[in-house]
Amino acid sequence: MKKTIGATMAIILVSALSFGLAQEQPQAAAGNKPISWDNWRAAKLAAEKADNDGKFGEALQYYLEYARQAEGLGSPEIVVWGKNNAAFMIIKMHKQDATVNLAPAKKLLEEALALGKATEDCKKLLDMNLEYVNLFIKK
Repeated sequence: MKKTIGATMAIILVSALSFGLAQEQPQAAAGNKPISWDNWRAAKLAAEKADNDGKFGEALQYYLEYARQAEGLGSPEIVVWGKNNAAFMIIKMHKQDATVNLAPAKKLLEEALALGKATEDCKKLLDMNLEYVNLFIKK
């Protein structure tokens, strides 16, 4: 039952992202935390813990907050990593449940690439993740 509820919440979040609500969702989940390096670090640590625990929907929310914090801090290189990591959580959810919509992951990856601030390592991961997403999204 818990797994079904968690998966449903993740699908709802992913659906919300596909309708352009990416900025609203993480703020609500994070309680509208003010922009700070401390809040960025907290989001990063929480995202990594949730990911390690297999809670990909929760990790997605924290990575979106990580990106929001980085954007507010004026750090586009970190924004790119946050968007990539958020997209990867959607990919992980898709690998567990093929009904998970990958369109929000594609949007996050394209936004990250458009920033043009990815490190070489990050660019490789962005391209790999986008390649995966494009295998499943009909054009």
